[in-house]
Amino acid sequence: MLFAWFAYSSATKRLLIQKMNNMKNIKKDLPPKQRDELLAALKARFDANKARHPSLVWAKVQARLEAQPDKLWSLAEMERTGGEPDVVAHDKKSGEFVFMDCAPESPAGRRSVCYDRAGWLSRKEARPKTTAMDLAAEMGIALLTEEEYLALQKLGEFDTKTSSWVATPADIRERGGALYAERRYGRVFVGHNGAQSYYAVRGFRGRLGV
Repeated sequence: MLFAWFAYSSATKRLLIQKMNNMKNIKKDLPPKQRDELLAALKARFDANKARHPSLVWAKVQARLEAQPDKLWSLAEMERTGGEPDVVAHDKKSGEFVFMDCAPESPAGRRSVCYDRAGWLSRKEARPKTTAMDLAAEMGIALLTEEEYLALQKLGEFDTKTSSWVATPADIRERGGALYAERRYGRVFVGHNGAQSYYAVRGFRGRLGV
């Protein structure tokens, strides 16, 4: 069920406002040393996984990254939380390069989270620290859609021991559900749980356009 603002308690409203203010105050600019280390790590991964981006040249990717410090900050967050982001697509018309989390398993630093804030609020006890949608917003990235997740799985075998929340259509969320995906038995499966659920082996994979 989706929650309207007026349905939240005063304490919850204060918590949400504080969270939004904290997000605004985050400085999304990396120190030079951290920026250089991140670019080196991204280049090494790009060079080691040519099959994910045949015919693409790293120098062009780096040029766009250096022109958008906020995107570098988001990639640093993807890296910090275990996502191992890499380039998986390129829009020739706009010039945009698409990064996705390419870690073998669902990013370890983003697990044990409900799907979204409404699901989190519906829990009466044992609430996790945050939600997939909240964390993605804080990081400046988007959850993979079901279609994007399936496309990623064509580039390798991911989530063979874990699972990942994926962006859920509104009609499913309105009924209280949320989608996740995983690879088992050599196939990719998309399933559903209540949005309030969370598991130690489930996180989420993100997408970032640069």
